[in-house]
Amino acid sequence: MATSMKDKVVLITGASSGIGKATAIHFASLGSKLVINGRDESALEETASECKGAVGVLQVVGDVTKEAVVQGLVQKTIEHYGQLDVLVNNAGMAKSGSIETTSLEQYDMVMNVNVRSVYHLTMLAVPHLIATKGAIVNVSSVTGIRAFPGVLAYCVSKSAIDQFTRCIALELASKQVRVNSVNPGVIVTNFHKRLGQSEEQYFEFLEHCKTTHALGRVGEAEEVAKSIAFLASSDSSFITGVQLPIDGGRHVMCPR
Repeated sequence: MATSMKDKVVLITGASSGIGKATAIHFASLGSKLVINGRDESALEETASECKGAVGVLQVVGDVTKEAVVQGLVQKTIEHYGQLDVLVNNAGMAKSGSIETTSLEQYDMVMNVNVRSVYHLTMLAVPHLIATKGAIVNVSSVTGIRAFPGVLAYCVSKSAIDQFTRCIALELASKQVRVNSVNPGVIVTNFHKRLGQSEEQYFEFLEHCKTTHALGRVGEAEEVAKSIAFLASSDSSFITGVQLPIDGGRHVMCPR
């Protein structure tokens, strides 16, 4: 894998924290050329500083729900490196709420970040990925595979990403562009704290998750990052259109 990713140009959204940050650091260790995007400039700079081994790190600050930002992201990538080999659609968000409590405003917010921005960026990146016979990895969720109450808009958005992945995998297969998704379970990041959990609540949540993941623990961002790199590399050259659960077996569990 290290050989196959050396000097590859990898564009990662949502790279200022969590899975996106871990993915950037991991690709850097494989000798890739990076383009990292996030809304928080200082956090993005911190990610860049930890990308040891990268041939280059281009930082592009901006909100991917803004069309001009997405257009600029692709344009700057090509201007800086002259090509694009891998697109990692990682930027995402969640809002708590059910069909009774989720407003249309909240729904639109989640769908704009998790689906519309992915559609837009992928659309603009595809011509360049065709030129390099590259790969796309979408960061979905176990909630795209299984139903969970209380995060309705998020679940809907990740199911959409899984179908998006399958559809464009078929559309781009004849052009030798592979498209896959990873579907993480609970991963230790700031994701759940952003939903409003206190430190104590988060600790209790992680303890509870030992019973909801078959392997008896939650995951680490680095574990997802390595799977993303695998799907982006030539080691997975005959894999396209898959949803790869990285969830300690959560997607196959049933209540008892």
